[in-house]
Amino acid sequence: MRAARLHAACDIRAEEIPAPPAPGPGEVLLAVEAAGICGSDLHNFRTGQWISRAPSVAGHELAGRVIAVGTGVENFAPGDRVVADSRVWCGACGPCRSGRQQFCENLGFVGEVCDGGFAERVLLPARLLHAVDAGLDPSIAALAEPLAVALHAVLRLSPAPGAAVLVAGCGPIGGLVALLLSLRHDGPILIAERHAGRAALVAEVTGARIVTLDAESISAALGGRPLMAAVDATGQIPVLTALLETVAGGGRIALVGIFHAKLDLDPNRLVERGIALFGCHAFADEMAEAAALLPELAPRLRRFVAEEIAIGAVPEAYARLLAGQGAGLKTIVRPALS
Repeated sequence: MRAARLHAACDIRAEEIPAPPAPGPGEVLLAVEAAGICGSDLHNFRTGQWISRAPSVAGHELAGRVIAVGTGVENFAPGDRVVADSRVWCGACGPCRSGRQQFCENLGFVGEVCDGGFAERVLLPARLLHAVDAGLDPSIAALAEPLAVALHAVLRLSPAPGAAVLVAGCGPIGGLVALLLSLRHDGPILIAERHAGRAALVAEVTGARIVTLDAESISAALGGRPLMAAVDATGQIPVLTALLETVAGGGRIALVGIFHAKLDLDPNRLVERGIALFGCHAFADEMAEAAALLPELAPRLRRFVAEEIAIGAVPEAYARLLAGQGAGLKTIVRPALS
């Protein structure tokens, strides 16, 4: 079968590999219908930070159709449409036993500790799968996992009713955070994004107002009202530094971006201004809710899909996205196009 495998940092190859075997106990064999390229995929490609086995089929945001199930799998049958939870947890450590699988002491991710979705077929534990509407566009279904990440960030931030919220960064997660806020929050939503096309798209889809990341622009947009909450979806230290200066006293900042540098922070600034920082790692139990939201959000989510590509185009897409040349928010790999 055709697959895109990460061999080492800066080395991803589209190649022919053997198809997965028949599913064992508790496993499900899927025909992959769509898989999204995530910013963490690009980070791992660039740095090799999470390479634990190589080569490994990349891609943890995936949707597919059940081909076969192993013994003991009773909740899925051939033909079912499903999406995958990206987290691979042990189930035995303290965090797992307390229901906090995203903090598993042995946590890994699909596409890292096991093969992922940039392939025609994938074999996964049934416990990672969630059913989706049979008529859902596969490219929309593949957005369930990043939507769960965004939903977790929104729930962690938990802005007060009517409070102004700023989303910094309109990549896929930032765009989805803004979309969820437009659905669930009654206060003003601001977005800051240096790519004008992305900012315009997210503003049009969500009704958010575009600002630059400075106090004057934000104050003008809010008519002098305080900015009480923000989400950093950039992973850029200068952006976080600016948010720490622009969020009002008593404000909240949720961190969902992947950072590439360390923050030089005076903790007294947080103490004196009462600023709360919330780390948002993957998601908790939001995957099922995200999957259930897909049909309602499908028309707007479709606007975020920039392109659909074949498996063979994955290496070139990585290079293009890392160079900042992506026009929209999300690139979806469609194995049927191979």
